[in-house]
Amino acid sequence: MATMRTSFSREAVVLGCSLNGLGVVRSLGSAGIRTTVVGTRYTGAALWSRHASSRLIRSYTGDDFVEDMVALGKTFSQPPALFLTLEETVHSVSENREELSKWFRFTLPDRSCVEDLSDKSTFHRFCLIHGFPVPRSVVLETPQDVEMLADFTFPCVLKPDDKRAALSGKIDRAVRADTLADVRERVSSTLDAGTRIVAQEWINGPDSNIYFTLFYRSSDGRVAAAFTGRKLSSEPVNVGSTAICVAAPEARSVLEPITLDFAERANLVGMASMEYKWDESKKQFFMVEPTIGRTDWQEEIATLCGTNIPAAAFFHDLGIPLIQGGVALENVAWRATISEVLPSHLRSSVSRFVDGYFRWDDPLPALQHYLLVNPLRRLMITSGKRARLPQQKKSFGGKAIG
Repeated sequence: MATMRTSFSREAVVLGCSLNGLGVVRSLGSAGIRTTVVGTRYTGAALWSRHASSRLIRSYTGDDFVEDMVALGKTFSQPPALFLTLEETVHSVSENREELSKWFRFTLPDRSCVEDLSDKSTFHRFCLIHGFPVPRSVVLETPQDVEMLADFTFPCVLKPDDKRAALSGKIDRAVRADTLADVRERVSSTLDAGTRIVAQEWINGPDSNIYFTLFYRSSDGRVAAAFTGRKLSSEPVNVGSTAICVAAPEARSVLEPITLDFAERANLVGMASMEYKWDESKKQFFMVEPTIGRTDWQEEIATLCGTNIPAAAFFHDLGIPLIQGGVALENVAWRATISEVLPSHLRSSVSRFVDGYFRWDDPLPALQHYLLVNPLRRLMITSGKRARLPQQKKSFGGKAIG
């Protein structure tokens, strides 16, 4: 359960320096919270923000992670608040919470809750038991299990049972399959390697039918802040991360009570969120998947719209009510990068775009990302393509199939 200290620091540590971490750093900075951001390589955009000092560690997992985090914790006079922004760090902190709680203050569900809700099959089972709406799903453990999908309504989406299996980049986070034969073709190598896959019936509708509720719930069950938003597009389309999103006040009265009811029943505390998709044909929202113990990729959209969840969590745990400051932007859309283009039929609903990387008062993350990291990445991809045979159909495990 949560770690509570009688002596608190007015400082915070953000673990993870991707775009998610950058949004958290800026959210904390706007509330006047002194922050250290931690990464494993200086290519992380958040490490370049003026709102935080930076620190490198050797790894986000294993003994090196624990040793380096303890060493960092010892540099503070009092335990700072710890914010997690990456999936692997949630498990690393959860598994080593006894040692790390000596040096940092954080709120996490108990270990069994972290493991169960991070597992798509147990999450689905929990929802069915408690009556939460989820799309039909089947867990595939062997190539023979694919035949259980014979009566599925296609298309379906295929996901690794444990998201950590996709973090290495060797397995895709999600792949759409249009037929049973397509499933067989895509999953065989992954299942043979011992990674379970969840096949989930496709929820009809575009990416703009995807909604999310972000929240922070303290160890005593009180909700410090919550925010409901809506994706307008994803990258890759249909199965990817948020590319563009906005506030969704029209769905708040429906989704926030369901989300917080789920959190109470699951004893879910700390930073978390739930993703939903609206099924137009059934006129119903379905739970897609939760995010446990960490901030979400698009967390900053809440801050831009006037609900600074990281700062609310920080001050809530100090027993200080947060007066949400700054100017809440109206009809604002957060987009992951400047290359994201909004579908024409949705443009009238957005009056302003805010780039995830670039801010006039904090320009270095964008300069580093757009002028250094991206060109190098494109060069590496281009060089790799020149060395490969013509691209063939991609399987779930990312291997070429003849």
